[in-house]
Amino acid sequence: MATGVRVAVIGAGSAQFSLGLVKDLCLTESLAGSQVCFMDVNAERLEVVYKLAARYAAELGADLRFESTLDRAAALRDADFVINTAYVKGHHHERAIRDLTARHGYYYGGVNLGSYHQLRLMLDLARDMERICPDAWLIQSGNPVFEGCTLMARETGIKVCGLCHGHYGYLEVARTVGIEDPERVTWQAPGLNHNIWLTHFIYEGKDAYPLIDEWIATKGEEYWRTHVARGTHDVQMSRAACHQYRLYGLFPIGDTVRRGGWWYHTDIDTKKRWYGEPWGGPDTELARPLFVKYLEERFAEMARLAEDPHSSLVDAFGAVKTREQQVPIIDGLVNDHEGVFQVNVPNHGALEGLPDDVVVEVPAIVNRKGIQPIHVGALPRKIMLECILPDWLDMERELTAFMEGDRSMLLWNVLQSHQTRSYEQGVAVLKDLLEMTGHEELTEHYSRNTDWL
Repeated sequence: MATGVRVAVIGAGSAQFSLGLVKDLCLTESLAGSQVCFMDVNAERLEVVYKLAARYAAELGADLRFESTLDRAAALRDADFVINTAYVKGHHHERAIRDLTARHGYYYGGVNLGSYHQLRLMLDLARDMERICPDAWLIQSGNPVFEGCTLMARETGIKVCGLCHGHYGYLEVARTVGIEDPERVTWQAPGLNHNIWLTHFIYEGKDAYPLIDEWIATKGEEYWRTHVARGTHDVQMSRAACHQYRLYGLFPIGDTVRRGGWWYHTDIDTKKRWYGEPWGGPDTELARPLFVKYLEERFAEMARLAEDPHSSLVDAFGAVKTREQQVPIIDGLVNDHEGVFQVNVPNHGALEGLPDDVVVEVPAIVNRKGIQPIHVGALPRKIMLECILPDWLDMERELTAFMEGDRSMLLWNVLQSHQTRSYEQGVAVLKDLLEMTGHEELTEHYSRNTDWL
């Protein structure tokens, strides 16, 4: 028996996300009769997504209804689930920040002001939900998941679950080391969002870590010398990933690989050594423009298809479910179709060594009873001291600065950058960042403790 729900998608004009969500809803018969309300501040992109969703569902004969609105409150009305994928400032603004900091001697950013605009949106959205749809689940699908979900869970009473797909990196590990059927691997990779570590890697009842060790010893150097990345984010088996494994004793998974330490990120040649050719990983002046270009071309194709009534959207987008977890989690909560998912939720003892109100990334059982994080125990002490606890403290500093509007904490963050060579350099770049077009609201918000100026 199907159970229809109302899903509000905030930031629906995405080139990647919204149609995947629609596809999964269409192919989940137990959610037939559901309503989807797309909300975005960009009317043009919103219209494209709405048209494609309606046509795609019609081609499949799926029982779904769609709405679109520029009004967030209208989207939230009567919602059972709210999915936030919004990116407030966008990639071109991030490029402008990197260009500005480069003029002060920083490579590829080097410093940043945190995530003020994203945190502001997330907190405002959560407070709107408290007022309009207090019983709804918020599924946070846009970054920063760690900081944002912790903020919303602490400051509001809504139910928050953050999602990321980086954990699927374990499949690439399995394929590369020769496991014929990666889907049969039993795995766990707990930690913090973009900071997760492969604690369990079992295949056919045996620990599969020796396969990783053997691959590194016999094939690693040849792979790093000859492998050409298939896409900008193809770094899961890079030299940097294996080096982090040697440093910390567990394999880093997904976006964890991109973090590492500052020593992986000093210049483009260094990045290429650690993350490979031809771009040196996704976070470089070579890779990011290509990634943004791909997103723009993808949306342009979506817009073309939206205006072509004769095109087959099923042919264009396929009729196979994605690997995204949003719809299966909704189905589990509503229809009791139980599953285990990788989620970001308040800790409550799931990962030892962190407070209960810190959002952690752990496996969870999802069914009608809710999202129930699984106790995963402790990560190795070295990983806690060198990776997890510093990340937690960075999060606490960012949220404190955000809640108190403390500009001196922004300065402290700049001065802590390994690329900052003097106090004067740090002050100069921060002043220029605060005066940058598009940062007027941010600058007004961080108005406390400015005597150092």
